[in-house]
Amino acid sequence: MNGAILAVPSIREGRGGGHLIRSAALVRDLRALGLTAFLHLPAGSGTAGLAAAGLEPEGFAGLLNLAGPWEAAWTVDALKGGGEGSWALILLDNFRTSPREYRTWSALGPLAGIDEGGARRDRFDFLIDLLPSLPGRSSPNISALGTLPRPHNRRSSFFTPPRGPLKVLVSFGAEDPRGLSVPAALALANPPHTEITLVRGGAGKPLPVPAEALEERGIRVLEGVIGLRERLAEYDLLITHFGLTAFEALHARLPVLLVSPGAYHERLGRFLGFASCGRGRRGAARLGRFLARRRLDRIAAASEGAARRLEAGRAGDETFAALLAGCSPAAPRRCPVCAAAPEGPVLARFPRRSYRRCPACGMVYMLRLTRPPVEYAEDYFFGSYKKQYGKTYLEDFPHLIQMGRARLRRIRRILSGEGGSRSGDRLLDIGCAYGPFLAAAREEGFSPVGIDPAEGAVRYVREALGLPAYRGFFPDTPGELREGGFDVVSLWYVIEHFEDPRRALEEIHRLLKPGGVLAFSTPSFSGISRRKSRRAFLEQSPPDHWTLWTPGKCRKLLEAFGFTLKAIVYTGHHPERFPLLGSRAKNKAGAVYRFLSGISGLFGLGDTFEVYGVKRTEGENHAQG
Repeated sequence: MNGAILAVPSIREGRGGGHLIRSAALVRDLRALGLTAFLHLPAGSGTAGLAAAGLEPEGFAGLLNLAGPWEAAWTVDALKGGGEGSWALILLDNFRTSPREYRTWSALGPLAGIDEGGARRDRFDFLIDLLPSLPGRSSPNISALGTLPRPHNRRSSFFTPPRGPLKVLVSFGAEDPRGLSVPAALALANPPHTEITLVRGGAGKPLPVPAEALEERGIRVLEGVIGLRERLAEYDLLITHFGLTAFEALHARLPVLLVSPGAYHERLGRFLGFASCGRGRRGAARLGRFLARRRLDRIAAASEGAARRLEAGRAGDETFAALLAGCSPAAPRRCPVCAAAPEGPVLARFPRRSYRRCPACGMVYMLRLTRPPVEYAEDYFFGSYKKQYGKTYLEDFPHLIQMGRARLRRIRRILSGEGGSRSGDRLLDIGCAYGPFLAAAREEGFSPVGIDPAEGAVRYVREALGLPAYRGFFPDTPGELREGGFDVVSLWYVIEHFEDPRRALEEIHRLLKPGGVLAFSTPSFSGISRRKSRRAFLEQSPPDHWTLWTPGKCRKLLEAFGFTLKAIVYTGHHPERFPLLGSRAKNKAGAVYRFLSGISGLFGLGDTFEVYGVKRTEGENHAQG
C-alpha cells in the first residue's frame, strides 16, 4: 500500500477495550510488514488508554496524538491530509460511529469501517467485517473472518466430560462496560464441583466485590486479558459476550455461553447459533440455573455449530495486516467529474469496490480497495475481447470499420453545421486500439492519428495500416500531439476507463479547435440492463470502468467543460433483456423482438450510447457565462 494508514479505535467509556487492543495490534503488525501506520489517540489521552487495556505503551512508540504528535513529522496539519500526512486509508474501529465522527474522518481520506454497526454503516467508503454481521445490513466489501487471531492451543473436541471439577472461565473483555463479570461469576459459584476463574479487565476500575470476598466464594481472579488466548484450552466452558474472545474460544474448541450487554449483541449471538442466557444482569443471574438445565453437552453442540458456520465463511488464513498490505485504495474524496462532495449512502458494494452517485452531477463512480486487475496489453484485445464478443478484435475489424463510417458521417454533418468540414480535417482517436476507426477516418478524407497504451496495437497501426499512432496513457499527451489544433477528438468506449475524467476532458478541450467535435461512446446507466437490475449491472461492470454515464446528464456535464451537446445516439439495444417479454424476443425477425426494439429506441433504453458535442467559441463561452 502506498501512503500511510491511520487506525482510529473507540476508547469511549462503555465501548470495551477490544477496539483499542485490536487497532494497536494492527498498527504494530503493519509496521512489522514495513508499512507506515499510526494509531490515533484523542487529545490528552497519552498512553493511558493503552495501559488500561493491558498493553505496554513502550511497544507502540510513534503513535499519533492530536494534543502533540509523538513524531515531529506528523503535525496536526498532516492529520488533516496535507502533503506528507495524506492518508491512504483511515480505519474506524468504532462499533457505532456518530454523524460528527463520520464527517470529521471522511474528510481526511478513504474511510473503512471495521465491524461497523451504527447508522452510518451505509455511508462508509468501504466496510470490513472481521466478525459476522446481522442479515439485512449493508454487505461488507470484505468479510475477513479468516483474519481473526486464533489460538494455537486447542482442545481435542468441544465436548469432553470433565474428569474433575468443571473449569469455567468468565471474561467480558478489557473493560467489561456493563459490569457483568462479577454477577456472572457469583451466579456460578454455588454449584458444587465447579472452579470459577474471573478475568479482571485492565480498565483499572475496582471490582464491585473485593477480590478476597470472591476468593472466599471459590472464585479465582485473573488479572488482565493479555495472553488469555493461549490459555483458553485449559477450561471446560467460557462465559462471555459476543466478541473476539468468543470466536477465539470456538477455534480452541471451548464451549461458549453468552451473556449479552445489549439487544444488538444478543441478536448477533443468536444469529450465529451461540447458546445464550439473555441480556444484562438478569441474564447473568440465570447462569447457574441455565447451566444446570441446559447440560454442557448441549452448549458444546451449539458452539460446534457456530464454529462450523464461522469456518464456512472464512476466506483464507492471512492476517488482517497482510490483507491490508495488499490493498492500494483508489477512492476519490470528491466526484471525479464535477468535484462535488459525496452525500448519503453508497450505491452498492462488492468485493473490494464500492459505487457512489454524485449528488450534484449525477455521475456514478467507483471506489476501489485494490487497483483493477486489468492490463491493456495483447490479451485485452484478443482473449478478453473474444470472451465478450465471440471473436478477437482483429476478427471483428470489418464490423468495427463499418461502425466507424456511420460515426464519421455524423461527425461530418456536425462539422458542416459549424462551417468547418473539409478534406484533411485532423482527427485524434484516443484509445485507438488496432485502428479500425483510424482506417475508416482515412477513407472518409480525414487526417487521423491515434494514441493507445498497448504497444502491440500501436505497432499494428503504424506498420500494418501505415497510420501515425503513439503509445501513451492519455491525458499525458505525447510528442507533437501536445500542440493541439484538432478538428475532431474521439473516444470509443474509453472515457469510462479514466480514473480522472475531469483532467481528460480539460485536455481534450485544449486540443480541439473552437467548433471542433468531441465524440465518444460509453455504457449507459439508464439502459435496460441497469433498469432490470441495478445491482447486477454494477456487479458485472468491468473492474476498470471508473465512471458510469447517464445520457440525460451529459448536456450539463459537457457545458461545464466548454462544450455544447449536439446529439446523443442510443446503441446496444437488447430486447431479450427486457423483463417479462424478453424471453420471447430471441427471434430477431419475430414481432416481439421488433416491438421491444421499437420501445428501446423510443425511450433510449440501449445499454450503450454515443455523445457528440462541439467546443464552444469564445463568444459562446461569454454568452454561456
